Amino acid sequence: MRDAAQAQGQLKAAADLWKHTLSQIRHRFGRLVYLSSLRDGNTGLYQHHGLALTMGAEVAADTLRSSHVDCFQEWLTLSLEEQHDDLMQYFAEQDAELKVIVGTWSRLASYRNLLPAGATENERRLFLADLESLLAMLKNECGVEDPDPSE
Repeated sequence: MRDAAQAQGQLKAAADLWKHTLSQIRHRFGRLVYLSSLRDGNTGLYQHHGLALTMGAEVAADTLRSSHVDCFQEWLTLSLEEQHDDLMQYFAEQDAELKVIVGTWSRLASYRNLLPAGATENERRLFLADLESLLAMLKNECGVEDPDPSE
């Protein structure tokens, strides 16, 4: 009985999360960034104050974790061209020049933090290969040079 109630709570929380937050983010990559930002880097736990207040911390964390995995898997189903377009939409809404973003992402590889803990090894490899291919393409398009390794 408790499992059914918890499952019902997660469905309600997921619907709430979609209605009030995720549907407002126009591109898949932005949703992926947003959901990964709700994960504590020290503990791996997901936190969302409003969702936790209305649904409880455990249901909120479970909902965010599963939403992160779902969003990640949805991104992986896109063709490389669709990923490029979605990524460009995300970059267009940032407060920095594309060349700066691409150079920084290439150097720091902070996109690795977007991987959900529940991703399989094959999903991880595919995500990183796709994103690194897209960044290599964008580096070429934007004229981003690789840093001098002797510096």
